[in-house]
Amino acid sequence: MSRETIRKITPVGTIDAVVRVPPSKSYTNRALIVTALADGASKLVDASNSDDSEYLIRALRQFGVTIERNHDGVGVQGTSGKISAPSEEVFVGNAGTAMRFLTTFASLAEGISIVTGDEQMQRRPLGDLLEALHAAGIKSSSNNGCPPVKIHGGNFTGGRVDIRGSVSSQFVSSILLSSPYAKHPVTLCVQKKLISLPYVDMTLHVMRSFGAKVDAFDSSVFAVSNADRYVGQTFRIEGDATCATYFLAAAAILQGRAVISNLSGDSLQGDLKFLPVLAEMGCRITHHGESVELQGGKLFGVEVDMNEMPDCVPTLAVIAAFAKGPTTILNIAHLRFKETDRIRALAKELSKIGAQVDVFDEGITIHPGNLRGATIETYNDHRMAMSFAVAGLRIAGIGIENPTCVSKSFPNFWEVFGKIENKD
Repeated sequence: MSRETIRKITPVGTIDAVVRVPPSKSYTNRALIVTALADGASKLVDASNSDDSEYLIRALRQFGVTIERNHDGVGVQGTSGKISAPSEEVFVGNAGTAMRFLTTFASLAEGISIVTGDEQMQRRPLGDLLEALHAAGIKSSSNNGCPPVKIHGGNFTGGRVDIRGSVSSQFVSSILLSSPYAKHPVTLCVQKKLISLPYVDMTLHVMRSFGAKVDAFDSSVFAVSNADRYVGQTFRIEGDATCATYFLAAAAILQGRAVISNLSGDSLQGDLKFLPVLAEMGCRITHHGESVELQGGKLFGVEVDMNEMPDCVPTLAVIAAFAKGPTTILNIAHLRFKETDRIRALAKELSKIGAQVDVFDEGITIHPGNLRGATIETYNDHRMAMSFAVAGLRIAGIGIENPTCVSKSFPNFWEVFGKIENKD
C-alpha cells in the first residue's frame, strides 16, 4: 500500500466545532425515484452529490428521465410513469439503494432492463426482492439472486405482494416507491421482522409529500393506491444524520463540543436515534431548532439494539473502544450484507487498535483495551473509513487505507474533517 493511498490522522486535544453535514443521501435517492415518475417538473433543493446519488441520476437518464444538476440542487422532469428500457446495461457501482430501487422501477419500462454493479455489488443479495416481484407479475433473472439482474418490464400487475423484511428494508422501499404506477393497487405484506423501520418511514414521507396515498398497518402491511400518483414540486433535502455521527463521535471521545448546524431534532431519519445512545454513554445532547449540539463527557459502555440504525454501528463500535466497560451491540446480523461484512471488518480493525472483540450471531461486544495506532483497512467501505478516522483524533499513528471511498456518501469528508485536525 503506497503512502499516497493512506490518509494519516492527526490527533488533537479536544474539539469545539460547528459542522454543516452534506444533504441526506437516503432522502435524495428516494426523491429521485419519485420525481422521475411524477407528473410535471420537480426541484430537489440541496440534493446529495454523493457517488450513490450520482450513479442513480445517471441510471435514471438511461431510462429516459431528464435530470439537470445546478448550484443549488437537481431539477427533474417527471415522466408520468412512462419510462423506457435502457438500450445499454445500467451500472450503479456499489450503490445499494440505486440497485434495489431500480430493480422495481425497471419493471415499469416496456422491454428488458439489465442493472449491474461492481464486484462488491455483485455479491450483495437481491433474491428476496426478485421473489416478491415475481409474485407481482415481474419476470427476472439474476446470478443466483445477486446482480446483474435482468428485469422484463411492463408487467407490474400489483395486488398482494409478500416480502421478507429481515435482510434489507430497501427491498420494501423499492416496491413501495414504484407501486403507485402498478396496474392494480398494491398491498405489500412484510413477512418476519422488518429491519431498519425508520428508513421505510422516510420512504413513506417522500411518497406522501409528492401526493401518493399509502396506508400503513402495524409496519407490516402497506396499502398503496394506484389512483393517486406523484405530482412534481419543490422538495428540500435535509442534512444527513448518519454523516453527523462522525463529528458527534469526535466530540464524544475527546470530551469536546460539536454542533451540527443543519440537523433538526424533528427529522424522520432513523439515525437521529443515535443521539439518545450517546446520551446514555455519558454525553449531553441539546437541540436548538434546526441544529443539534453534543458535549462530550466520561464515556461508559452500553448494551443497545441497533437494528433500526445499522449505519451507525461502525461509529458506535469505535466510540466503544474509548468507553469504560464493554459495549454490546445487538440485532445487527444484516450488517453482514452491507458494502462489506461489517461485523467481521469491525472485529478485525478494532482488534488492530487494541480492543478485544467478541462476535456472535446477532451482534458484537467491544471490550476497551490499551489502544494503539494501526493502518486501517477500509474494505472500500465509506463508513469504516470515516468511523476509524475519528479514532485517530485520540490515538497517534492511525492511517486510513483507500480514503477516497468516503465519496460514496460524503465527498468532502476529508475537507471537513481536516478542519477538526486543524489542517487548512
